[in-house]
Amino acid sequence: MPRVIGVDIPGKKRVEYALRYIYGVGPAVARAVVAELKIDPAKKADDLTGEEITALSKLLQEKYVVEGDLRRNVTGNIRRLIAVNCYRGIRHRRGLPVRGQRTSTNARTRKGPRKTVGAIRGKAARSAAKVASK
Repeated sequence: MPRVIGVDIPGKKRVEYALRYIYGVGPAVARAVVAELKIDPAKKADDLTGEEITALSKLLQEKYVVEGDLRRNVTGNIRRLIAVNCYRGIRHRRGLPVRGQRTSTNARTRKGPRKTVGAIRGKAARSAAKVASK
């Protein structure tokens, strides 16, 4: 498994697909990097030479914002929205969808599993309610 910018990329995959395991590198960036360094796109990541790996790391760090820097930028942007108290910041704080999606149904990824409120009561809760009313 070759290591690029502190990330182990899968060695059995083609270079242009393996590079996508780096945070901030998608299909377009991976293709552009492979083309710029004149690496054969069909080459497996395990077959990369030390020089090619060094060139990949250098190019990604100089030309693109990836991994730790990008994560820091994103979290900083979210913190700024929360601090400013704008609509998007409030949605982030509450853990609700930020980009205008509906929440009456769906939105389970952001909201988490359903929580039933007040409808179902077990035997223990009924007996406790009877004792409290006496």
